[in-house]
Amino acid sequence: MPHTSVGHKRIWNMRYSWLLLAIVWGSALAADEVKSFNLAGLKLLPTPWDRAANFAKLERYARKAKAAGADFIVTPEGYLEGYVGNDKMTPSLTLDRYRDVAEPVDGKWIRKIEGLARELKVYLLIGFAERRDDKVWNSAMIFSPAGDPLGKYTKAHTAGDEPYNQKGSEFPVFSTPVGRLGMLICFDRQLPETARILAIKGAQVILVPAFGLGIEEINEDILMRTRAYENSVYVAHVHPKNTFIVDPDGTIVAQSRGETEEIVMARITLDARIGSRKAFRDRRPEIYSEILNKK
Repeated sequence: MPHTSVGHKRIWNMRYSWLLLAIVWGSALAADEVKSFNLAGLKLLPTPWDRAANFAKLERYARKAKAAGADFIVTPEGYLEGYVGNDKMTPSLTLDRYRDVAEPVDGKWIRKIEGLARELKVYLLIGFAERRDDKVWNSAMIFSPAGDPLGKYTKAHTAGDEPYNQKGSEFPVFSTPVGRLGMLICFDRQLPETARILAIKGAQVILVPAFGLGIEEINEDILMRTRAYENSVYVAHVHPKNTFIVDPDGTIVAQSRGETEEIVMARITLDARIGSRKAFRDRRPEIYSEILNKK
């Protein structure tokens, strides 16, 4: 009997050990699932001033992206109203007309986008002209699969061609179930400080909704590859004519250029490459004060 009792204890201990191991493995797998997701950039050209038409196109392509396996969907800059705040692209632009088409964060079309994210159970970033009281801002907002707002960013650098857009002054990083996310909008990407701030604050993925109808490899492909490489992060550049996703090694892993509207998708895996670049880890910020000189 004592021998049998000891045997039972050993068997129970072995089963208990395997149970604990299974729990640990299960937790690790769950963590891996959280750290890996499919990101889809919608390479779409919206119709200026027509929120209804643009939402209809978004809905159609978002459903296609979801069916293809997308977990996270990103639109170009100013997609909802058709990016009309640029006076070079919209010569007829007036402040009154711009305010009329801009959308508050609790507006009708934003609520529709919340509902779309909730119905499809995806993360969804929308670029839009945001109205706050009587002023307008060039913003991007992320919604969760439950339709909840996860974060909002306002464009900080307008390149002098958005006369009615107020400028943002913060670079937030948002902790979400799929990772730590930062956003830049179009021209913001051209300043090295912006992406570096996001990386220092812990961003693992930088989402860059953009517009402008010209395509220049030097300030799109090459620049975004550099931003990803020097900061050891993923970068997604979503533009009506050039949408691509770059991994932390600076390699473009998915891309579409040209006039065709389509979905550009890649698997994002937040592995040990994030933040691993020596040039990022071995910085000496205490000797960089000159970068803050206004001259």
